[in-house]
Amino acid sequence: MSSTPQVSVLHYHRLSKLLDVKFADGQQCQLSAEFLRVFSPSAEVRGHGKPVLVSHKKAVAILQIVPVGQYAVKLVFDDGHQTGLYSWAYLAKLAAGQHELWADYLERLKQANSNREVQLSIKQIS
Repeated sequence: MSSTPQVSVLHYHRLSKLLDVKFADGQQCQLSAEFLRVFSPSAEVRGHGKPVLVSHKKAVAILQIVPVGQYAVKLVFDDGHQTGLYSWAYLAKLAAGQHELWADYLERLKQANSNREVQLSIKQIS
């Protein structure tokens, strides 16, 4: 018995910013681009053991899905983030714990006095 479900289909909906993930065993889920971005498996976000709270990503979108062998994908986000490799095992973990992870994330944002909304970027023009 394989402990890691294999992903059979990934389909990104650009308008709703949702990624459909279908596993070979028949399980399926939808994960938002925002959810995938704030739970990126990259060292930048995971913080080498001390996770960094990523905020202000409500409007983030996925620009590209790049296959990595037969076991993962690299997601390229429109905020420039592209260093996380989303293995099939990690996608299955996110899918299984999606509701609890999201509730915990919202609570951590609240505790940090932060939010999901996009920050306005202001540049000085000389």
